[in-house]
This record gives sequence, C-alpha cells and structure tokens, in this order.
Amino acid sequence: MTTINIALDWTPNVNHIGFLIAKELGYYQEVGIDLNILNPIEDNYSITPGKKLELGLADFAIAPSETVISLNNKSNPVSAVAVFAILQNDLSKIVALKSSGISSPKHLDGRSYASYKARYEDHIVKEMIKNDSGNGELNVMYPEKLGIWNTLLTGQSDSTWIFDNWEGVEAQDKNVDLYKFSLQDFNIPYGYSPIIITKTEYIKNNRDIARAFVKATKKGFLYSQKNIAESAEILKKSVTDYDSKNINLEASLSVTVPHFGDEISCGRMSDAKVYAFLQWLVKTGLESEDVLKQHLFTNSLLEN
Repeated sequence: MTTINIALDWTPNVNHIGFLIAKELGYYQEVGIDLNILNPIEDNYSITPGKKLELGLADFAIAPSETVISLNNKSNPVSAVAVFAILQNDLSKIVALKSSGISSPKHLDGRSYASYKARYEDHIVKEMIKNDSGNGELNVMYPEKLGIWNTLLTGQSDSTWIFDNWEGVEAQDKNVDLYKFSLQDFNIPYGYSPIIITKTEYIKNNRDIARAFVKATKKGFLYSQKNIAESAEILKKSVTDYDSKNINLEASLSVTVPHFGDEISCGRMSDAKVYAFLQWLVKTGLESEDVLKQHLFTNSLLEN
C-alpha cells in the first residue's frame, strides 16, 4: 500500500464527500492506496493546505484555484499544478444577513468583512463592490479561520465568503435570511473552487499512483450522486459535532451532487474558464502577464 496524505481546505464537509466515500468503500485500497486525510482542525488551521503541500507534509491539497497560482508566483516558487476540479460550477457566495440592510455589494462600503486571508480574496471582494458602483472601501478583519462563519451569525462581522451548499444550507434550516452575491453576477470570472493540487514533481515521480488516486476519487464523487442517503451516513462519520447538529447532510448533498459533473466532465477543468480568471487577475493588476504562460492545471490524470 502507498500512503497518500491529503490536506483538506476545511473541516470535512460535502465538498469532500468523494474522498470520504472512496476511503470508506475501499476504492483507494483497491488500487493500493492508504489515504491519510489531514483535517485543519488538528492544528486549528495554523498551516494552510497550500503550505502543507509546499513543506512536504501533504502529497495533495484541497484549495481554491488562487492557491495554485500563488504557489507558482511567490518569491520562492513552488511548481504546483491543479489536477481535479471538485465542483464544475462556483457555489461560493459573498453573504450578509438580511437584517444588515446590505442588499447589494455596493452597500458593503464602510462595512466589515471577515476574511480568510487568502490570496486575492480581499481584492476580489473590493472589486465586486466597485463593479456594483461602490468605492471598494471595505473594513477587513481576520478572525480565526474556523470561526469565521460564526462571526457573521453573531454580528461580529457584516459579511463573509461561504459555500452556499454548506453554510447556506445551515442558514436555510435555521431560518437565517441572507443576502447572497455571486462573483459572476458582478463581472468577476472566478475560477474553479475547490480543486485538488499537487507538485509537478510528485506526478513526475509517481504518475501511476497519482492517476489511480484521481480515478478512485472521481469514482467516490460519482457514487454520491446516486446514493444520497448512504453518502450522508458516510459524511456524518467525519463532520464536526457542530456540523452534525446544524447541517442537514442529505439536503446539502442534494444541492451539491449535480455540480460534480458526469462520467465525462467530473474533475475536468476547461482552458476557457481557467484563463478567463487568469486574464482578470492580469487586467486588475493582481498578477503579471507571466501567469498566462504558466502550466497551472492538467486533466492528464483523468485520461484513460
């Protein structure tokens, strides 16, 4: 058996169901893989998934597309590449409580935003405000990452960024009314999130096992589409006590699984979608044109 360490981008949730199913049902074991899942709650998110990949603590990491761009363009570059898109569509939202009166991004001017301190994040939200005829004058705060959602619920922040298929489901069940803003509705062609990334060196040295890992993972995600109740039971074993009590797992899965794609599209990334986001980063001055020439993603591990 080959041990593979994968660093999650958040505590186990619906976006990770493919890994959890493939581990539970033996898909990884069938191809000689022992998957070790690194949960950020273990170190209170003191080391990001991208950093764990960089330091060699993880062989693969779950992250937004910004992370693979960041790794390749930092002062000490890390040759990283995206190999699998978990969601084919962006299910993330910038949100505010309806009681706040923030019914449009422009109303975020002068209001607080709880940030994950991710690359480009604060700039993206400010650009959204500007694209809605605001000034982009956002008051950014940096709470502990795993407590960010609760800063919104308790009124400590006016807005934050969530996955609508997770925190959004919780809010709906709790009758917490939210204003939700999608990046694409405000002319920001956001990339894939979350994605699976690894180092190019890892693929070069372990291509067969990397391909086996990706294919077993895909099998797990596709299984969830036709087995909602069973998948919810598997997910329940891994989520935090808070999530188990506050999120309807079957409802979350029902919302999410159509966005995993089908047998052909699951995991794949399109040139057009990737480059639209890269070009936007260049246009807004967040990256140089060099980023357009970099090898940042590959579908090769999905090929037969």
